[in-house]
Amino acid sequence: MEKSRPHVILSAAISIDGKIATRLGDSKLSSKKDKIRLHKLRSKVDAILIGKNTVIRDDPLLTVRYSKGKNPTRIILDSHGTISVNSRILQTSNKVPTIIAVSKKISKSNLEKLKKFPIQIIMTGENLVNIKSLLRNLSKRKIDTLLVEGGGTVNWQFIKNNLFDEILITIAPFIVGGIDAITFVQGKGFDKITKSPKLRLNAIKRLENYLVLHYTKV
Repeated sequence: MEKSRPHVILSAAISIDGKIATRLGDSKLSSKKDKIRLHKLRSKVDAILIGKNTVIRDDPLLTVRYSKGKNPTRIILDSHGTISVNSRILQTSNKVPTIIAVSKKISKSNLEKLKKFPIQIIMTGENLVNIKSLLRNLSKRKIDTLLVEGGGTVNWQFIKNNLFDEILITIAPFIVGGIDAITFVQGKGFDKITKSPKLRLNAIKRLENYLVLHYTKV
């Protein structure tokens, strides 16, 4: 593992056809047992990261609720600082350590809005948050393990830049379909299979009708 960044785990629940949400944003794919598994994992990492689109779609808390353990630091990628002041992330930032990562393109008004909350703001990148720089910054803050529960766009940034170590995928017994439904990895994508990261399947776990696949990078 590179010392200049945390150990990164990509995690998601997907339908059989690779979707993480329907075209209308419904992402309720996990079972109760899978939520317990996920929350146990959350309690063991230093931080958890998502993008602003996931905040808009799900308004998550990103806390440990289905298991015992500490809450990880929450990190939101929000280049222009447009997160709603009514979001549960900001509304609970006095109880759970929270970092908002923004770019230099953030407006003064949005920056002032964020500064009213008890959060840490990391500014990196010109128009968009620079993921590599952010990870170096997090490593300096003693964040050694990072769980990425981002949407397809965030996952693509980590995969494209080879900034991950493990992938944990829960395959849910649903078929979503739809060209506008969100897939596990969005973005431009690789033009050749040979450019895809090489992965090793380490474990398969069955949770009733669900399968949890654990891959590590070769």
